[in-house]
Amino acid sequence: MKKSRRKFLETSLALGLVPIIDASPLKSLAPTKESTEKLKILILGGTSFLGPHQIAYALDRGHEVSIFTRGKTIPKVHPEVFSRIEQLVGDREDNLEALKNRKWDVVIDNSGRKTKWTEDTAKLLVDQVDYYLYTSSISVYYPFTGEDFSEKRTLVTEIPSGITEEERFTYEYGVMKATSEMATLDVFGPERSIIVRPTLIVGPGDRTDRFPYWLARIELGGEIIIPGDRDEVVQYIDVRDLAEWMIRLLENKAAGTYNGSGPGFPMTTNAFVHGIHASYSSPVKYVQIDDVDFLRENGLFAIQPWVIQLPEYAGMSKSDNQRALDAGLTFRPLSETVAATRAWWYSEAVPQERRDNILAGEGSLMQREAEILKKWRSSRRD
Repeated sequence: MKKSRRKFLETSLALGLVPIIDASPLKSLAPTKESTEKLKILILGGTSFLGPHQIAYALDRGHEVSIFTRGKTIPKVHPEVFSRIEQLVGDREDNLEALKNRKWDVVIDNSGRKTKWTEDTAKLLVDQVDYYLYTSSISVYYPFTGEDFSEKRTLVTEIPSGITEEERFTYEYGVMKATSEMATLDVFGPERSIIVRPTLIVGPGDRTDRFPYWLARIELGGEIIIPGDRDEVVQYIDVRDLAEWMIRLLENKAAGTYNGSGPGFPMTTNAFVHGIHASYSSPVKYVQIDDVDFLRENGLFAIQPWVIQLPEYAGMSKSDNQRALDAGLTFRPLSETVAATRAWWYSEAVPQERRDNILAGEGSLMQREAEILKKWRSSRRD
């Protein structure tokens, strides 16, 4: 259970504490077939989950793309596009030489995993690019208590005392994201900064098993646990919707801070599961388990892409995306996300070992589900 919670923390969270400057007035950012202004885009990172989708969309719209990486990751998504872009090699820790004395129109910071990295690149590029887009996270809102999860929410920038090791990990990640946002704003100013705070990202190239788990589980069929209350809500965003919208924000010079969350309407956990099952023909029987204590005791409180409503995570799936919708964020149907993720999941991009592990690996819920259901029914008879 501790291992599963740690994995949950490592793939989801974080926080911060400072008011974020509100963005400039919005204008319509509806998608168009191609951009009228061709941009020179620099992506810090770009070879992993989000980056390849950004690159493919940007190239399709006529933009020129450079990426800056350590040159160690072999792209597994859209590998064909990487021969069409400039690939700069360095290290954000101590080698930014490839970025010096160059000019771009915009930069996307996907790999900002330390505040110092963002500070250093922002200061280096402030006179070389017009806009800086920092890819943050809704984890800056941790702990997810209260009701207001708009972009105006105060972020946590300090780690409290008297917390557990797991809580410390969460705080450290969130503080890093929040202070990196601040570094972007400090250097580029609110008129030239774009901050995007995605919710849980799903789709082709997903580096976690949180969404693929449900595809594999529902495809297998049988009795399936749905953890939590029937009215519990889900938030996720297809990586392609996020990537394409971020490029359009840059095209439209839409400075400001945005929650990058979906879908475009309130979706319950049950609607999410039924929506996935619509793409399969497997016979299933759902078992709703809404006893939080039972779920916690049996390690079922962190089954993504939703979380059980423990107090510190109660608002994790309630971020306000109205500002993003006004700025042109659009969503594919869940069925399209399922189809694309399934095609990728069974491609050569995913090793068979990973597919096997999700079904039968150590800690897999599928290996424990029958016993948990037996315990659940026994507890209901007591």
